[in-house]
Amino acid sequence: MKRLILSLAVLSVALVSAQKKEIANAVKAVDSGDLATANSEISKAEGIFGDKTYLLEPSLLEQYYYAKGFSLLKAGKNTEGAEYLAKIASLGKEQIFTGKDAEKNKVYFVGKDAADKFGAGLSLKQDKYSPSLGDKLRESINPLLQKANSEATKSYNEKKFDVAGGKFAETYYLFKAAGQDDKNYLYYAGVAYAQTTENKAKAIEILDSLIKSGYTGVETIYTAKNKDGEKETLDKAAFDLYKKTAGGAGYTDFKTETTASKQEELYDVTASLLFDQKRYDEAGKLAEEGLKKFPSNKSLAQTQSNSYFKSGKTDEFVNNLKAKIAKNPADKESLYNLGVMLAKDPAKQAEAEATYKKLVELDPKFPDALNNLVFVIIGEDEVAINEYRDLKKAGKIDAANKVLEQRRARFQKALPYAEQMYQANPTNKEIVSLLKGMYQTTQNTAKYTEFKAKETALK
Repeated sequence: MKRLILSLAVLSVALVSAQKKEIANAVKAVDSGDLATANSEISKAEGIFGDKTYLLEPSLLEQYYYAKGFSLLKAGKNTEGAEYLAKIASLGKEQIFTGKDAEKNKVYFVGKDAADKFGAGLSLKQDKYSPSLGDKLRESINPLLQKANSEATKSYNEKKFDVAGGKFAETYYLFKAAGQDDKNYLYYAGVAYAQTTENKAKAIEILDSLIKSGYTGVETIYTAKNKDGEKETLDKAAFDLYKKTAGGAGYTDFKTETTASKQEELYDVTASLLFDQKRYDEAGKLAEEGLKKFPSNKSLAQTQSNSYFKSGKTDEFVNNLKAKIAKNPADKESLYNLGVMLAKDPAKQAEAEATYKKLVELDPKFPDALNNLVFVIIGEDEVAINEYRDLKKAGKIDAANKVLEQRRARFQKALPYAEQMYQANPTNKEIVSLLKGMYQTTQNTAKYTEFKAKETALK
């Protein structure tokens, strides 16, 4: 018996035919409410093309999105289902790039991004597609849209932010499926999720996508007073028509208003969320991007600075602090942080001292400023003591005495700042003990005796 050998082309045609049949069956099942059959037929089709939806011609892909979207909606997976239905609108707006892959399969990439990602190196031509299920889709989703929008608003007002986030996202995708890409609803979803405990990652994903899309949230609102003298919001077409009509078609006081941009807020909130989620590199990068657009935003500058610190980018952190101080010499928090960072470097002790002095001049009561200044001036005291002992043990008395004199001079220099600490908090045992030791080192016997008695009294 002769063996039958089917060519790849014949196999490909057979598979495409099977997909068409199964997807068509899924559409019929969804429309009739037979969810079990719809899911079964969709699974069969997906088993053939997997995640390679670009193997489906646009008309078949549209039917797949339709069946998949409504099967998910009817299973209670509303946001996911709405997202699939929204893909149908994209089919009509994006360019379709067609050609053949290395296995001679016909491919259909929706949009340039998909073509660049999956079709690199292929010879592709551009085409357009007009979805055929638009009217049927709008008729089906209108009641779902109204319900989702109502539940989103209600949940948000009741501070059920997890529910509100999902419903606002669902509303956005349903609107998109109906042909209206109103990203304000996606913004509302991000804002709602940002106020949750468990879904901040979703908030970041949504808000970051809005930033990348160039969304600003700026809207023009058209209003006029009707015959009853009440202010009414109109769509642009009606506003323009009534305004040109004799007598204003019964409307008066035509006005337009432009809302404020949400872009600065988007950068600020998203960078902060990234930082809170300990995604420091991403937070710093986004804050840097935001500061190029909004250089005077203090919150973004703080997030950038903190992100550099947390991610171990010490040089960037120090340079960032210096830049902030250059813009605002009275920035006490940045002066303090800069002092802390400089003090960690033995070669930058003089710079750290000068930084803390500026801070103390601005605000002697700034937490820990005087304390840090005292210890920066004193330096590594244990190192000095060990050096003195080693020199003395080696019989190098002059060198040992010189180390002792330098140590005494440092303590004398730091003394006024330690005394300021005491004046601000005379019952603090640690400050009293510190001063006692400093007076002993500087050979001020009277003060040493006085503070020794104070220390005993506090104990």
